[in-house]
Amino acid sequence: MANGDMTKETEYDKIEVVQTWTVQVRKATKIMEEQADGSKVELSRSYHRHVLQPFLSVKGDDGKWTHTDTDLSKENAKIKAIASAVWDSSTKTAYKTFIESQKS
Repeated sequence: MANGDMTKETEYDKIEVVQTWTVQVRKATKIMEEQADGSKVELSRSYHRHVLQPFLSVKGDDGKWTHTDTDLSKENAKIKAIASAVWDSSTKTAYKTFIESQKS
């Protein structure tokens, strides 16, 4: 990288677990410029947030629920590890019970 070159860097700077089963994720995207001395200066920063829950839950016309596991395949390794640790079988059962009681 030469002086004045710019790069884009991303980092997951905030991963929070709320309500026992919800994983909130904040990704920071930074535009960096290299200085003559080799150091980098941050020119801008923007954020993207998203929320993950163990299932996508849908109540069918017949009144039966379908709970489809959340696809974590495109998530960062840290996010996958946290979600896997948080979403144990008892948490998943509690989530299903909560969702079904809220959307009756």
